Amino acid sequence: MASVAQSEGHEAWSMKRVVVASSAGTAFEWYDFFIFGSLAPVISKVFFAGLDATQALIAALALFAAGFAFRPLGALIFGVVGDRMGRKGAFLVTVSLMGAATFLIGLLPTYAMAGVVAPILLIILRICQGIALGGEYGGAAIYVAEHAPNDRRGAATGWIQSSASFGLLAALLVIVATRTVVGEDAFADWGWRIPFLLSSILLAISVYMRVKLAESPHFAKLREDGEVCKAPLREAFGRRDNLKRVFLAFFGIMCAQGAVWYFTFFYMQVFLERSLGLPGATKDLLLIVMTIVSAPLYVFFGWLSDRIGRKPVMVGGMLLALALYFPGSHLIAQGANPALAAAQRATPVIVETDPATCSVQFDPVGTAKFTSACDIAKSTLVTKGISYTTRPSADGETRVVAGSSMVPIKNGDGLAGADLRALKSLTAAEIGGALQAAGYPPSADPKAANLPLLISILLLFVVAATALYGPQAAALVEMFPTRVRYTAMSLPYHVGTGWVGGFLPVTSFAIVAITGNIYSGLWYAVVFTAISAIVSLLFLKETRGRPLEEI
Repeated sequence: MASVAQSEGHEAWSMKRVVVASSAGTAFEWYDFFIFGSLAPVISKVFFAGLDATQALIAALALFAAGFAFRPLGALIFGVVGDRMGRKGAFLVTVSLMGAATFLIGLLPTYAMAGVVAPILLIILRICQGIALGGEYGGAAIYVAEHAPNDRRGAATGWIQSSASFGLLAALLVIVATRTVVGEDAFADWGWRIPFLLSSILLAISVYMRVKLAESPHFAKLREDGEVCKAPLREAFGRRDNLKRVFLAFFGIMCAQGAVWYFTFFYMQVFLERSLGLPGATKDLLLIVMTIVSAPLYVFFGWLSDRIGRKPVMVGGMLLALALYFPGSHLIAQGANPALAAAQRATPVIVETDPATCSVQFDPVGTAKFTSACDIAKSTLVTKGISYTTRPSADGETRVVAGSSMVPIKNGDGLAGADLRALKSLTAAEIGGALQAAGYPPSADPKAANLPLLISILLLFVVAATALYGPQAAALVEMFPTRVRYTAMSLPYHVGTGWVGGFLPVTSFAIVAITGNIYSGLWYAVVFTAISAIVSLLFLKETRGRPLEEI
C-alpha cells in the first residue's frame, strides 16, 4: 500500500512539474510576443516616424500581424521536428529562438538613427518571433496532454491556455512599471527597450526548466515501437481522414478563437485608446484587470469541459461573443467616454466632399500619402476616434461639418515631406477646435468614466474568450493521432490565431478608417466567430475523455 501511495504521489509531482515547466515556457513566449502588441502606439512613433499618425499606427499593427503571418510556417517546421524527433527538443529550440529575437528588438536602432533600415530589421525579428511561436504552442499543449489522465486532460491543458494571460500580464506589468519609473517622455525615447531586454532573464529560467523534462510518454512509446512517422507532412495533409480533421479544427474552432480572443485582448486596446480616447495608462490598468480575471477561468473552463464536454463549453463562448460584439462595444463606449458618446448622438460629424477624390484608407506597407482633401479630413477624424458620415458637396470642395462649426479642408496634392505634415497638423488642430466647439471632448476623462459598467462588459468578453480557449488545447489534441499530432494540430491552430487573429487589429482598424464608423470594424470578428459557431454545431464531435492511443 505504501508503494502504491508513493507511486501516486510521484506521478502527481511529475505531472505538476510537466505543467509548470511547459506553462512557464509558453508564458515567456507569450510575454515576448505581447510586448510588441501592447507597445504598438509607441512602436509606430519609434520605427515609423516618417508616416503620419494614422498610417504609422496601421503600419505598426500590420507588423504585429506579420509576426502572426509566419506562425503557420513555424508550425510546419517544428511540427515535423516534433513528430519525427520528439516534443521536448522542438520546444527547447522555439523558446530559445523567441527569446533571442525579443532581446535583439531591444537593441535595434530607431528610425531617427538608421532610417528605413530600422523597420527592416524589426520586420526580420518579428518574423523570427512568429516562426518560434508557431512551434511553441503545439509542442507545449501536446506535451502536457500526453502526460495527463484522460479524465483530467482539459484541466491540465487549461494551464497551457492560461499561460497566455500570464505572459500578457507580465508584459503589461513590466510596461506599466517601466513607464512609472522612467516617466512617459523617457519611456517614449528609450524606456520602451527595457521590457524587451528583460526577456533574457525569463529565457534563462525557461530553458533551465525545460532541459530537466523527459520526453512525452506517448512519443517515447512510438519511438520504442519503431512507429515514428517518417513523413509527417504527407501523412497529416495527404490522408483524407487527417485532412478532414485539419479543416474541422480550423473552421470549427480556430476561426472563432482568432476572432474572439484577439478582439478581447488586442483590438479592444486599440478601440479604447484610439477610438474612445482613453489614456494609455487607464487602458493598461483595465487590461491588467481583464488578464488577472482570465487566468483562473482558462483552467476552470478546461475543468468544466472534463465534466460536460468540450463542445458545449466552446460553443457557449462563441455564442456569448456573438451576442456581445455590437451592444457590448456600444456600452463600452458609453462607459469609457460618455461625453464622446453624447456628442456623437447630439452632433453627428459630416464630411462634405467629392467622393471621387476619396481613397481607401488602408496602407499597411506605408507607401501611400493620402494627400487629397477628402483623405486628409477622414484620416484626421479616424485618428481622433470620431465617427462620421460622408455626403457629396455641391461645389466639389471638402469640409468637415460639426453642428454649426464648419472647417474647410485644403488639398495636399503636390505637397511632400515637411509641407504635407505641416498641412495635416494644421488641419488636425482646426478640426479639433471645431469638434470642441460642437461639444466633443479632446480626450476621455477617466474620472467621468462609468467604471462598473465598463469593467462588467469587458469581463463578459473575457468569459466568452476563456470559455472558448480553455478547453481548446484538449479538444485539438484529441482530434489527431499521435504519429502526426504535432504537425496536424499546429497548422490549423496557427492559421486561425496567426491569420484570423493576428490580422484582426489592423484589418478592423482599417475598416473603421474606410467607413468612418468606429463600430464597423466589429464585422470582422462577427463573421469569423459565426463561421465557427455554425461549423461546430453541425460537425464537431465530442471528444471528452478520449484515450489518445485510440485515435
